[in-house]
Amino acid sequence: VQLVESGGGSVQAGGSLKLSCAHSGYITSRCRMGWFRQAPGKGRELVSSIGLDGITSYDDSVKGRFTISQDVSKNTLYLQMNSLKPEDTGTYTCAAGQWTAPGTCQYNYYGQGTQVTVS
Repeated sequence: VQLVESGGGSVQAGGSLKLSCAHSGYITSRCRMGWFRQAPGKGRELVSSIGLDGITSYDDSVKGRFTISQDVSKNTLYLQMNSLKPEDTGTYTCAAGQWTAPGTCQYNYYGQGTQVTVS
């Protein structure tokens, strides 16, 4: 299983970026795909996720500004980020989750990440 992110970069506050994550390989019992963010000196946090059914979830800090989507035919996950703020700065990593127990979706596969810097 491989997940490869792209689309990061440097942008001024208020700007936009669109991240992509191309994933390959078969993931058994896949449940959700997600985008994680790790800011300098902080832990990794889940900012958004999407299920196979298309149901999305967002952290409060990005609601109304970020949009997660997926193109199943292209095995690609996206994160459209608008109205970016300096606090959005960090390494963004896509991840694939698996059902590990009834009702438990655990992210077991991660990409290398792409850097987003907002000034």
